[in-house]
Amino acid sequence: MSNFSYSLYHYTQTHLLWIVTLLALFYPGQDNFPKLTANAKFNDSLLLIENLTPYPHNDGTPAPSHTAYAVIVQDATNRSILYEKNSDVAMLPASTTKLMTALVALELYPDLETLLPVTVEDHTLGQTMDLVAGEVISVYNLLAGLLIHSANDAALTLANNASGGYDGFVRLMNQKATELGLTGTHYQNPSGLEQYNHHTTARDLAVLIAEVARHSIITELMLKSSLIVTDSTGKISHSLKTTDRLLGVVPGLIAAKTGFTQNAGECLATYVEQDGKSIVTVVLKSQDRFGETKRFINWAFNNHSWVIPPELY
Repeated sequence: MSNFSYSLYHYTQTHLLWIVTLLALFYPGQDNFPKLTANAKFNDSLLLIENLTPYPHNDGTPAPSHTAYAVIVQDATNRSILYEKNSDVAMLPASTTKLMTALVALELYPDLETLLPVTVEDHTLGQTMDLVAGEVISVYNLLAGLLIHSANDAALTLANNASGGYDGFVRLMNQKATELGLTGTHYQNPSGLEQYNHHTTARDLAVLIAEVARHSIITELMLKSSLIVTDSTGKISHSLKTTDRLLGVVPGLIAAKTGFTQNAGECLATYVEQDGKSIVTVVLKSQDRFGETKRFINWAFNNHSWVIPPELY
């Protein structure tokens, strides 16, 4: 071998050795990486397997019997279904409509002390808080009437004072439904009165009540059994009483909305938290919404355990 060839060979080998050494330092072999096991723990910047979302597992007890035409019982955290029947069938929502009315009102009137005039007295069928034409009342007090007393005239006043008027408010309700992915829902009014093309599904209502439960102003009002509110002068008062018979009866009740019309039947959507678990129930066109909902809630918590499926380890 010539001196030039030997020098080139020696130079190449030396530099290759340095490269291999550097790679070994900065990129340790596979055997040096930690092995992942079912009980592996990572630092805070990585996923903790121990914190994987558990899913409800039934102990074999069937869901309670019921009269409701459409039902869904769902884990509010991961949306896994514990029980459903006709959950995607279009149904009349009745006053569960007011869940969406409240969400839109919060976005439209972020200052709850905003004063709104009552321009029209609502003498339609259903619940009212007896608002008087000409009185001026705060958004907060209207929301109280809407969510505690299920007052149709409160819904009407909130809608009439929107920048786009009544029709603009209803458009915002449908836009919000689209935003939340409520593909089976369409609104024609803010109160829930029966009207062509005004409908929802049990599945959509489950999503909606879970969204509502995230808003403390709404849930605080829903958990009041009664309240007296006044107009801006303090001279006109309105006595509000809850329509929810599960309030104070079901532990961990966070949010609930009733609904009823002759054709919609008895409707009820609830959000309940017990022992760190959250359950949504919806019953539509029931003959015993409170009794059936209570039984579904008890069944959900008493006959299910929350476990991490083995395939997620």
